[in-house]
Amino acid sequence: MPEAIARLLTRRPLILGTRQSPLAMAQARETAQRLRDAYHLPDDAITLLPVVASGDRVQDRALRDLGGKALWTRELDRALVDGEIDFAVHSMKDVETIRPDMFHVAAMLPRADVRDVLLGADSIDAIPHGAVFGTSSPRRAAQMQSLRADVKITLFRGNVATRIAKLAQGEADITLLAAAGLARLDMQEVGTPLETDSWLPAASQGAIGLEALHANTDICRFLTGVAHRETMQCVAAERAFLNALQGDCHSPVSALATYEGGMITLRGELYSEDGSKKVAGTTQFQASDDKNPAMLAAELLERADPAIAQLFGSA
Repeated sequence: MPEAIARLLTRRPLILGTRQSPLAMAQARETAQRLRDAYHLPDDAITLLPVVASGDRVQDRALRDLGGKALWTRELDRALVDGEIDFAVHSMKDVETIRPDMFHVAAMLPRADVRDVLLGADSIDAIPHGAVFGTSSPRRAAQMQSLRADVKITLFRGNVATRIAKLAQGEADITLLAAAGLARLDMQEVGTPLETDSWLPAASQGAIGLEALHANTDICRFLTGVAHRETMQCVAAERAFLNALQGDCHSPVSALATYEGGMITLRGELYSEDGSKKVAGTTQFQASDDKNPAMLAAELLERADPAIAQLFGSA
């Protein structure tokens, strides 16, 4: 263990900041245990500090009406700046594409299952005609209506348990949840996973990121002890694709990068809000190439129907 990290660990317990939702707490506990295992640390070397995120406080409006993805990071950002926590754990799909320079995602854990899971029906084809689909995701709404234009959309927010309860209470007929989140809550048996050859997930889905202040080099170095290189390369490609699109919370877009033999394959799909229009593409490139994601974004926007292009900043 480098001397600087050894000194860091002898001063006091390190404080890991997390949202206090059950899923976020599960991710934080996994993160803390991976770090303890990597450095052979006692249980009390890392403690958790839960915070209530803005996005968890308001459940009756869509995120795009509340300020977008910053609602999941704002409180943890403040805690980092104020020195209340040493590092934070995030679901990477909830992290803004462009972050302030003072913050640094120093590591990502090995990526979990990237798929979406359908609840309320055994398949997309088996969804009853005119069913109500509960979601707060423009991507999921557009993807569903692209395949099933008869399906109606209703706002569905809340943590995993809340959304499952709303479904059971009849507020919607079907919904979608992330397979990774269900697995982290030990609910793998719930629903039907949708395969990525026909249903692309959100960019960064299934990835957990560990973030610290860029200037806190000792902490950043400490976090790299659990960094999974292939996950970080794939998520970086997906986020670069989003960044080039200049989309926001209104923009229905899905993306998935996979790694094999030093090559990354990146697939992307853009939709109109109602799912009636779609454009898709794929690119393959060396993992060290940071230009291809933007090239794919430009290609898709060039081919996109105006109903799609208007949803992105490059239109």
